[in-house]
Amino acid sequence: MGAPSVRQRRLGAELRALRDAKGATLEEAARAAGSGWDKTRLSRVERAQLGIKPAVMELLLDAYDVTDADKREVLISLARHGARRGWWQTYSDILSPAYAELIALEADAKSLRSYQTLLIPGLLQTAAYARTAIAAINLGSTPEQVNALVEVRQARQAVLSRPKPLEVWAIIHEAALRPKAADPVIMRDQCQRLLDLMALPHVSIQVLPFDAPLHPGIAGAFTLLGFPESADLDVVHVEHLANALYVEDAADVSVYGSAFDALRAHALSFDKSADLTARIKQEHS
Repeated sequence: MGAPSVRQRRLGAELRALRDAKGATLEEAARAAGSGWDKTRLSRVERAQLGIKPAVMELLLDAYDVTDADKREVLISLARHGARRGWWQTYSDILSPAYAELIALEADAKSLRSYQTLLIPGLLQTAAYARTAIAAINLGSTPEQVNALVEVRQARQAVLSRPKPLEVWAIIHEAALRPKAADPVIMRDQCQRLLDLMALPHVSIQVLPFDAPLHPGIAGAFTLLGFPESADLDVVHVEHLANALYVEDAADVSVYGSAFDALRAHALSFDKSADLTARIKQEHS
């Protein structure tokens, strides 16, 4: 069996926490789950070794007296998505497990907070910018593989236009808007893309200027994926050249949340960020 996904681990941990809060034993909870369930099977779900169907999840949430609608929705969604194939699995031959997990988490999340130092966040990239960035990072990839990864990145952006769109707050270092060796046409169009996105009510973009004081972002870029507060399932994605790290411990996730708040304070206001982006766009013309 493969390693459990971030979603499976978070779901299992939350089920264990709910059962403990209720004061129920595994045997009692297994009876609530219905026919075919016993303490061993439920224990495997809590240890992220086994999936669970949405209908069974509903029975457990009822047994644990979970009435919060947002919390129920996100936990049932995690159970549902764990059993189905996502569109991204069509690209399983080129996607790393960590990248596929990021896409799955984006599909489930309510909010995404991202700090980027040298790159425009993937959900905000134009196709041309994405192609240039992907080709530079994915050493040894064929043109066909790069094209497929560009398709994936563009498809990911559907979360911004779904009925309940992902709420995105991006802090982008000024250096990402002024790459010295970039094609000026690509960067001009990318800046316009950011300006267009700034007009959306669920997208917030700030620029961290070169003259900002020292800040937590000097430790590197990160993305914090948020679920309804009552779900306690937030995770942090930290990307490296060859792999990615997921931070799941609540205390550690809180540190990243505090870091993001500090970065917001150091970044330009929304209006000043838009003005600077527009000026940089003209510089690329």
